[in-house]
Amino acid sequence: MGKISYMRLKGSQNLRLRLLLSTLSSTPILIEDIRADATWPGLLSHEVSLLRLLEKVSDDCHVEINETGTKLKYKPGIVMGGRNLVHDCGVSRSIGYFLEPLIVLGLFGKKPLTIRLNGITNDSKDPSVDTFKSATLPMLKRFGVPPEGLELKIESRGVPPHGGGDIILSIPVVQDSLKAISWIDEGMVKRIRGISFSTRVSVQFENTMIHAARGVLNRLLPDVYIFTDHKAGPQAGKSPGYGITLVAETTSGCFISADTAVSYASGKEDGMDDEENKELNPPEDVGEQITSILLGEIEQGGVVDSTHQGLLFLLCALCPQDVSKVRVGQLVPHGIEVLRHIRDFLGVKFVIKPDPSTMTVILKCVGCGLKNLSRKIS
Repeated sequence: MGKISYMRLKGSQNLRLRLLLSTLSSTPILIEDIRADATWPGLLSHEVSLLRLLEKVSDDCHVEINETGTKLKYKPGIVMGGRNLVHDCGVSRSIGYFLEPLIVLGLFGKKPLTIRLNGITNDSKDPSVDTFKSATLPMLKRFGVPPEGLELKIESRGVPPHGGGDIILSIPVVQDSLKAISWIDEGMVKRIRGISFSTRVSVQFENTMIHAARGVLNRLLPDVYIFTDHKAGPQAGKSPGYGITLVAETTSGCFISADTAVSYASGKEDGMDDEENKELNPPEDVGEQITSILLGEIEQGGVVDSTHQGLLFLLCALCPQDVSKVRVGQLVPHGIEVLRHIRDFLGVKFVIKPDPSTMTVILKCVGCGLKNLSRKIS
């Protein structure tokens, strides 16, 4: 066997993106100096959990971590997919952290993927499972992903600090490759849909959030409907909390989303002590804040919101060797990082052209032509 040549990288930033691109491009990577100078050096628990998840959905994937966790060798395997898989995501990050890489990998598996994920379904850090269900999955259909078998079911909710949520994700395989797109028409917002949830608190919290959100949105358009999802008993997870996800649908079929969740764990990382943290953010404020975030995303323009920029660029880069053209609002730091990593791993460069008349940015690229070869391996 020949010697494996590793792409050498440093630091803990963009670990999830690096692992995903390494797997898609079959490039072994060696990452050094992972939080080498931090109080708690090395990989964090959710990063180790992500590596375990990659091992679960792949065959012949090789992970090597040194004793301090500051050095990682990752040799990707073949994405197998499979049914009835189960993974516990833990409670240091929400399920949303794991969903984005999992969705992209699932498309290029040997078999369709069905996996049950346990952990936190809604928090204030990662996109909620509702956002994935109502904005991310519809976006995949534009790239030629078959709608049959593309599904996300929320069995139970879980908020920080103790989680207890449960979802089932089904991803079909792409038969050959994705489809290159030209997607620059944002359209006008024609309706807003949303879902509010509450776990282990009064259902009145949801009604107050919805009332506050509608108070702003109904001044702008009449077609606003926000569903309620009050969970009780085992379906309510292990911690009290509530939250809301809003999605604006435009006349050209774009889905712009914003979400948030409030629980007793929120704010602990910011150095607040427990006394300050006993009271949750009032539901009226939550409803108004998330509405203004959504309106800010719509105002920025673009065919996706800022949290979906990275995924949009990645899907364009994985398309056949044909031109894809998309429009986004202001480029966010994560989107820029994704563009850099796509260049390094896939050799795909984007042409970036600002559009001063709308304050948006148009990006064009020729895809790397990634084909689903795993499917043909018997």
